[in-house]
Amino acid sequence: MQVLWRLEKAFVKEILTELPKELHYNTVSTTIRKMEDKGFVKHNAFGKTHQYYPAISKEKYRNSFMKKTINNYFENSYKNVVSFFANEENISVDELKEIIELIEKKKK
Repeated sequence: MQVLWRLEKAFVKEILTELPKELHYNTVSTTIRKMEDKGFVKHNAFGKTHQYYPAISKEKYRNSFMKKTINNYFENSYKNVVSFFANEENISVDELKEIIELIEKKKK
């Protein structure tokens, strides 16, 4: 998806050249078709080949992903998410203060 969001539309060969490691054409093609089945990608047909493009924005995908992740792994609690990052030392006190400020601004 990252490649399609960046390129906006692409054939499988173009996607292959953008991936960090060498993958087989069929592997990428199958993955894209699965993403299409799930509604993340659409295509335009040009004969037997397809040009793919994102069917969902990066922001919408991120929101959906985060909601599912928080529900599945953090008991639908944002407090548990923040606690996880604090315990893993992936978030600083200053960053936590910024988050609190953002929340307070949004409430106003």
